[in-house]
Amino acid sequence: MASYLENLSDWFRARLAGPGHMATPDDAQMGLKVLAIWRSRMIADFIVRRLGSRVLAGPFEGMTYVAQSTEGALAPRLLGTYESELHPHIAALAAQGVDCVIDVGCAEGYYAVGLARLLPQAAIYAFDRDAAALKACGAMAALNDVAERVEVAGDFRPEAFQRFADRRCLVIMDVEGAEDELLRPDLAPALAGMSLIVETHDLIRPGVQARVRERFAATHDILQVDPGPKPQILPEAMRGMSHLDQLLAVWEFRAGPTPWLVMTPKGARPLS
Repeated sequence: MASYLENLSDWFRARLAGPGHMATPDDAQMGLKVLAIWRSRMIADFIVRRLGSRVLAGPFEGMTYVAQSTEGALAPRLLGTYESELHPHIAALAAQGVDCVIDVGCAEGYYAVGLARLLPQAAIYAFDRDAAALKACGAMAALNDVAERVEVAGDFRPEAFQRFADRRCLVIMDVEGAEDELLRPDLAPALAGMSLIVETHDLIRPGVQARVRERFAATHDILQVDPGPKPQILPEAMRGMSHLDQLLAVWEFRAGPTPWLVMTPKGARPLS
């Protein structure tokens, strides 16, 4: 944490120091985000020291976590508030007899390992281009005694969905805009029978949500789920924190709207 603070000081000096320099609104916004990330990491360290490294609530309650996230905020994952908007949809899909989970963009394995614990009958296939993420995902699977059901691998191509054509699959995807290239029913007809939860990234790839919707409109019922305010039902050890720290504890580092598309094959039990 000390080294991060030193880097933080260097960051501000490089951008805001010097004669005649006046901070712009963009400078201020970026500075606020950098400070917020630093404070969020301090809060995560506090949670681990005081409460341990297990997820405290939500569908993955009790999951043992690795020391840090490889992408995004650790604190809300530990608290169990992370992407809480999806919790009812995960529960509904889990009740439909899923026997296969394809997690593309798995990071350290929040969903891959969490769903392995939630769905003891399911095989989990976790993909990420980042070697550190794959290593962390494998480590977390081992920590939670599900390594024999979590297969980790690197690059994923749209045609790879065909490998799972005869399975009852749930697809989880968070790939920072690459959903545009990967969700191609024309290249993988097996997608027509799969349920999907896809985070969309028009901020990075303008129009990608509309393109994904169009590709699946004929085969799937599509529900848009928007990120919203987070529940602040915090453990007792955190209730004396400042209001700002309580907000930062559940902040997910989002730069802007990244709605999910929850897509179920037409004729399947509706999710809401």
